[in-house]
Amino acid sequence: MPPFLTAALPVPHGFFTREGGVSAGRFASLNCSLSGRDDADAVRENRRRAADALGLGPDRLVGLTQVHGVAVATLREAWPETDRPPADAMVTDRPGMLLGIVTGDCAPILFADADAGVVGAAHAGWRGAVAGVVEATIEAMEALGAARTRIAAAVGPCIAQESYEVGPDLRDALLAASPKGEAFLAPGRREARWQFDLPGYCLMRLREAGVASANWVGDDTLANEGKYFSHRRATLAGAGPIGHQLSAIALPER
Repeated sequence: MPPFLTAALPVPHGFFTREGGVSAGRFASLNCSLSGRDDADAVRENRRRAADALGLGPDRLVGLTQVHGVAVATLREAWPETDRPPADAMVTDRPGMLLGIVTGDCAPILFADADAGVVGAAHAGWRGAVAGVVEATIEAMEALGAARTRIAAAVGPCIAQESYEVGPDLRDALLAASPKGEAFLAPGRREARWQFDLPGYCLMRLREAGVASANWVGDDTLANEGKYFSHRRATLAGAGPIGHQLSAIALPER
Protein backbone atom coordinates (compact mmCIF):
# COMPACT_ATOMS: atom_id res chain seq x y z
CA MET A 1 0.00 0.00 0.00
CA PRO A 2 1.32 3.49 -0.76
CA PRO A 3 2.21 5.55 2.33
CA PHE A 4 0.19 8.57 3.36
CA LEU A 5 -0.01 11.18 6.12
CA THR A 6 -3.08 11.77 8.25
CA ALA A 7 -4.35 14.66 10.37
CA ALA A 8 -6.84 15.14 13.21
CA LEU A 9 -9.85 14.52 10.98
CA PRO A 10 -12.64 12.19 12.13
CA VAL A 11 -13.23 10.47 8.76
CA PRO A 12 -11.14 8.35 6.33
CA HIS A 13 -8.53 10.51 4.62
CA GLY A 14 -4.93 10.63 3.49
CA PHE A 15 -2.26 12.96 2.14
CA PHE A 16 -0.28 10.69 -0.17
CA THR A 17 3.38 11.05 -1.10
CA ARG A 18 4.93 10.24 -4.48
CA GLU A 19 5.87 6.75 -3.24
CA GLY A 20 4.21 3.39 -3.80
CA GLY A 21 3.05 3.60 -7.41
CA VAL A 22 3.90 2.16 -10.82
CA SER A 23 4.73 5.25 -12.89
CA ALA A 24 8.27 5.63 -14.21
CA GLY A 25 10.80 8.33 -14.97
CA ARG A 26 9.90 11.88 -13.98
CA PHE A 27 6.46 10.59 -12.92
CA ALA A 28 7.82 7.98 -10.51
CA SER A 29 6.03 6.58 -8.84
CA LEU A 30 2.56 7.40 -7.39
CA ASN A 31 1.54 10.04 -9.92
CA CYS A 32 -2.23 10.49 -9.55
CA SER A 33 -2.88 13.29 -12.06
CA LEU A 34 -5.22 12.44 -14.93
CA SER A 35 -4.26 15.62 -16.81
CA GLY A 36 -0.54 15.10 -17.38
CA ARG A 37 1.64 13.23 -19.86
CA ASP A 38 2.06 10.07 -17.84
CA ASP A 39 0.77 6.72 -19.09
CA ALA A 40 -2.98 6.71 -18.40
CA ASP A 41 -3.05 3.07 -17.31
CA ALA A 42 -0.25 3.71 -14.82
CA VAL A 43 -2.14 6.68 -13.37
CA ARG A 44 -5.32 4.61 -13.01
CA GLU A 45 -3.36 1.90 -11.19
CA ASN A 46 -1.85 4.52 -8.90
CA ARG A 47 -5.28 5.93 -8.11
CA ARG A 48 -6.60 2.42 -7.49
CA ARG A 49 -3.79 1.79 -5.00
CA ALA A 50 -4.52 5.05 -3.19
CA ALA A 51 -8.26 4.32 -2.99
CA ASP A 52 -7.55 0.80 -1.73
CA ALA A 53 -5.25 2.21 0.94
CA LEU A 54 -8.20 4.19 2.29
CA GLY A 55 -10.50 1.19 2.14
CA LEU A 56 -12.48 2.22 -0.94
CA GLY A 57 -12.59 1.05 -4.54
CA PRO A 58 -11.19 3.08 -7.44
CA ASP A 59 -14.70 3.73 -8.73
CA ARG A 60 -15.29 5.82 -5.61
CA LEU A 61 -12.35 8.20 -6.23
CA VAL A 62 -13.55 11.39 -7.91
CA GLY A 63 -11.40 14.26 -9.19
CA LEU A 64 -11.66 17.69 -10.80
CA THR A 65 -10.18 19.64 -13.67
CA GLN A 66 -8.33 22.07 -11.43
CA VAL A 67 -8.08 25.64 -12.70
CA HIS A 68 -6.62 27.73 -9.83
CA GLY A 69 -9.94 29.39 -9.05
CA VAL A 70 -12.64 29.33 -6.39
CA ALA A 71 -15.41 27.25 -7.97
CA VAL A 72 -16.75 24.41 -5.82
CA ALA A 73 -18.48 21.32 -7.21
CA THR A 74 -21.11 19.49 -5.13
CA LEU A 75 -20.86 15.74 -5.60
CA ARG A 76 -24.12 13.80 -5.58
CA GLU A 77 -22.91 10.93 -7.74
CA ALA A 78 -19.60 10.14 -9.36
CA TRP A 79 -19.03 11.98 -12.63
CA PRO A 80 -17.12 10.34 -15.50
CA GLU A 81 -13.33 10.51 -15.49
CA THR A 82 -13.51 12.26 -18.87
CA ASP A 83 -16.06 14.86 -17.72
CA ARG A 84 -14.57 16.29 -14.55
CA PRO A 85 -15.97 19.73 -13.68
CA PRO A 86 -13.59 22.72 -13.86
CA ALA A 87 -13.27 23.62 -10.18
CA ASP A 88 -10.76 23.67 -7.36
CA ALA A 89 -12.87 22.26 -4.55
CA MET A 90 -15.66 19.78 -4.05
CA VAL A 91 -17.99 18.78 -1.24
CA THR A 92 -20.34 15.88 -0.61
CA ASP A 93 -22.72 14.39 1.91
CA ARG A 94 -22.69 10.97 0.21
CA PRO A 95 -20.95 8.23 2.24
CA GLY A 96 -18.29 6.21 0.47
CA MET A 97 -17.38 8.80 -2.17
CA LEU A 98 -13.68 9.68 -2.12
CA LEU A 99 -12.91 13.31 -2.96
CA GLY A 100 -9.44 13.59 -4.51
CA ILE A 101 -7.29 16.68 -5.07
CA VAL A 102 -3.91 16.58 -6.83
CA THR A 103 -1.07 18.97 -6.04
CA GLY A 104 2.57 19.56 -6.88
CA ASP A 105 3.39 22.45 -4.45
CA CYS A 106 -0.06 24.01 -3.95
CA ALA A 107 -1.83 23.31 -0.68
CA PRO A 108 -4.35 20.47 -0.48
CA ILE A 109 -6.96 21.18 2.20
CA LEU A 110 -9.34 18.54 3.58
CA PHE A 111 -12.47 19.43 5.56
CA ALA A 112 -14.90 17.36 7.68
CA ASP A 113 -18.04 17.95 9.71
CA ALA A 114 -18.62 14.41 10.93
CA ASP A 115 -21.78 15.30 12.87
CA ALA A 116 -23.49 16.64 9.76
CA GLY A 117 -21.97 14.01 7.50
CA VAL A 118 -20.31 16.46 5.12
CA VAL A 119 -16.74 16.51 3.79
CA GLY A 120 -14.80 18.72 1.40
CA ALA A 121 -11.48 18.92 -0.41
CA ALA A 122 -9.80 21.98 -1.92
CA HIS A 123 -6.77 22.79 -4.07
CA ALA A 124 -5.30 26.08 -2.84
CA GLY A 125 -2.52 27.65 -4.82
CA TRP A 126 -1.77 31.25 -3.93
CA ARG A 127 -4.30 32.59 -6.43
CA GLY A 128 -7.12 30.41 -5.16
CA ALA A 129 -6.22 31.01 -1.52
CA VAL A 130 -6.18 34.78 -1.97
CA ALA A 131 -9.39 34.74 -4.03
CA GLY A 132 -11.27 32.75 -1.38
CA VAL A 133 -11.36 29.03 -2.21
CA VAL A 134 -11.24 28.23 1.52
CA GLU A 135 -14.34 30.28 2.29
CA ALA A 136 -16.15 29.03 -0.83
CA THR A 137 -15.61 25.42 0.25
CA ILE A 138 -16.94 26.10 3.73
CA GLU A 139 -20.02 27.82 2.31
CA ALA A 140 -20.68 24.86 0.00
CA MET A 141 -20.42 22.51 2.97
CA GLU A 142 -22.90 24.68 4.90
CA ALA A 143 -25.34 24.36 2.00
CA LEU A 144 -25.32 20.60 2.68
CA GLY A 145 -25.98 21.07 6.39
CA ALA A 146 -22.50 21.50 7.87
CA ALA A 147 -21.72 24.11 10.52
CA ARG A 148 -18.39 25.90 10.28
CA THR A 149 -18.03 25.76 14.05
CA ARG A 150 -17.89 21.96 13.75
CA ILE A 151 -15.61 21.72 10.72
CA ALA A 152 -12.14 20.25 11.23
CA ALA A 153 -9.68 21.20 8.49
CA ALA A 154 -6.16 20.11 7.63
CA VAL A 155 -3.65 21.60 5.20
CA GLY A 156 -1.49 18.94 3.58
CA PRO A 157 2.11 18.92 2.36
CA CYS A 158 2.88 21.94 0.17
CA ILE A 159 5.65 24.37 -0.62
CA ALA A 160 6.88 26.04 2.58
CA GLN A 161 8.01 29.62 3.15
CA GLU A 162 11.72 28.81 3.04
CA SER A 163 11.30 27.42 -0.48
CA TYR A 164 8.71 29.80 -1.91
CA GLU A 165 10.24 32.95 -3.42
CA VAL A 166 7.62 35.23 -4.97
CA GLY A 167 7.56 38.49 -6.89
CA PRO A 168 5.56 41.73 -6.83
CA ASP A 169 2.52 40.20 -8.56
CA LEU A 170 1.80 37.86 -5.68
CA ARG A 171 2.62 40.48 -3.05
CA ASP A 172 0.33 43.05 -4.67
CA ALA A 173 -2.58 40.60 -4.92
CA LEU A 174 -2.05 39.44 -1.35
CA LEU A 175 -2.09 42.95 0.09
CA ALA A 176 -5.02 44.01 -2.11
CA ALA A 177 -7.06 41.22 -0.53
CA SER A 178 -6.12 42.24 3.02
CA PRO A 179 -3.31 44.07 4.82
CA LYS A 180 -3.02 40.96 7.01
CA GLY A 181 -1.26 39.29 4.11
CA GLU A 182 1.92 41.19 4.97
CA ALA A 183 2.46 38.89 7.95
CA PHE A 184 3.01 35.96 5.58
CA LEU A 185 5.82 37.60 3.60
CA ALA A 186 9.43 37.47 4.72
CA PRO A 187 12.32 39.31 3.02
CA GLY A 188 13.58 37.44 -0.02
CA ARG A 189 17.14 36.62 -0.96
CA ARG A 190 16.97 38.97 -3.96
CA GLU A 191 15.76 42.52 -4.45
CA ALA A 192 11.99 42.87 -4.90
CA ARG A 193 11.43 39.27 -3.87
CA TRP A 194 9.72 37.80 -0.83
CA GLN A 195 9.29 34.39 0.79
CA PHE A 196 5.59 33.50 1.04
CA ASP A 197 4.14 31.31 3.78
CA LEU A 198 1.40 29.48 1.85
CA PRO A 199 0.41 26.97 4.57
CA GLY A 200 0.37 29.71 7.21
CA TYR A 201 -1.80 31.89 5.01
CA CYS A 202 -4.27 29.05 4.40
CA LEU A 203 -4.46 28.39 8.14
CA MET A 204 -5.19 32.08 8.77
CA ARG A 205 -8.03 32.04 6.24
CA LEU A 206 -9.45 28.86 7.78
CA ARG A 207 -9.31 30.21 11.33
CA GLU A 208 -10.77 33.57 10.36
CA ALA A 209 -13.60 31.72 8.63
CA GLY A 210 -14.48 30.22 12.01
CA VAL A 211 -13.72 26.51 11.63
CA ALA A 212 -13.43 24.40 14.78
CA SER A 213 -9.82 23.41 14.12
CA ALA A 214 -7.18 23.90 11.44
CA ASN A 215 -3.68 22.47 11.26
CA TRP A 216 -0.85 21.90 8.78
CA VAL A 217 0.52 18.37 8.66
CA GLY A 218 3.94 19.74 7.71
CA ASP A 219 6.41 18.75 4.96
CA ASP A 220 7.84 21.08 2.34
CA THR A 221 7.18 19.56 -1.09
CA LEU A 222 10.06 21.37 -2.78
CA ALA A 223 12.63 20.39 -0.15
CA ASN A 224 11.71 16.67 -0.07
CA GLU A 225 12.48 15.43 -3.58
CA GLY A 226 12.36 11.74 -2.72
CA LYS A 227 8.98 12.09 -1.05
CA TYR A 228 7.02 14.66 -3.09
CA PHE A 229 6.56 15.99 -6.59
CA SER A 230 7.25 19.73 -6.84
CA HIS A 231 6.34 21.91 -9.80
CA ARG A 232 8.72 24.67 -8.75
CA ARG A 233 11.62 22.31 -8.19
CA ALA A 234 11.09 20.87 -11.66
CA THR A 235 10.79 24.35 -13.20
CA LEU A 236 14.00 25.56 -11.56
CA ALA A 237 15.79 22.46 -12.83
CA GLY A 238 14.28 22.71 -16.32
CA ALA A 239 12.97 19.17 -15.86
CA GLY A 240 9.70 19.39 -17.81
CA PRO A 241 6.38 17.79 -16.83
CA ILE A 242 6.08 16.04 -13.47
CA GLY A 243 3.59 14.01 -11.50
CA HIS A 244 1.25 15.15 -8.75
CA GLN A 245 0.45 13.66 -5.37
CA LEU A 246 -3.08 12.91 -4.22
CA SER A 247 -4.95 14.04 -1.12
CA ALA A 248 -8.34 12.47 -0.49
CA ILE A 249 -11.19 12.32 2.02
CA ALA A 250 -14.45 10.37 2.37
CA LEU A 251 -17.39 9.88 4.68
CA PRO A 252 -17.42 6.32 6.03
CA GLU A 253 -20.02 4.06 4.51
CA ARG A 254 -22.96 3.33 6.76
